[in-house]
Amino acid sequence: MSLAVGEVVDGTVTGLTNFGAFVQLPEGKSGLVHISEISHEYVEKVTDCLKKGQRVKVKILSITDEGKISLSIRQAKSKNSQPDEYEWKDDKQKYMSFEDKLNKFLKDSNEKQDQLKTRDTKKSTSFRHKKATSAMDL
Repeated sequence: MSLAVGEVVDGTVTGLTNFGAFVQLPEGKSGLVHISEISHEYVEKVTDCLKKGQRVKVKILSITDEGKISLSIRQAKSKNSQPDEYEWKDDKQKYMSFEDKLNKFLKDSNEKQDQLKTRDTKKSTSFRHKKATSAMDL
């Protein structure tokens, strides 16, 4: 099996440096994962994310004429950490347009804000009433 650019393969970390990690690929070939291609998050130290002997999935980014292989762990993973399909509480929302979802969100948000204001007003009124009553007892 020949390695091709864009392919995602399994590999094993064979060496760590301050600029990346060397990964053993199928067919005995190896490539380099630059520190910027390890994770979607900022990586300060390669050793924070990888260990020698660790199995990883890598995407082949490039293969030079000299045979140097550039790899990416970050691109071999999904770009977002969220599940592929968000599970809506209400099945109707699953098929709503973005604008309808946004309008529903704004409506719900305004209703919650109104409820909080009403609750705070009641607490404030109750507190003033108790304060006035205790002042009259003096």
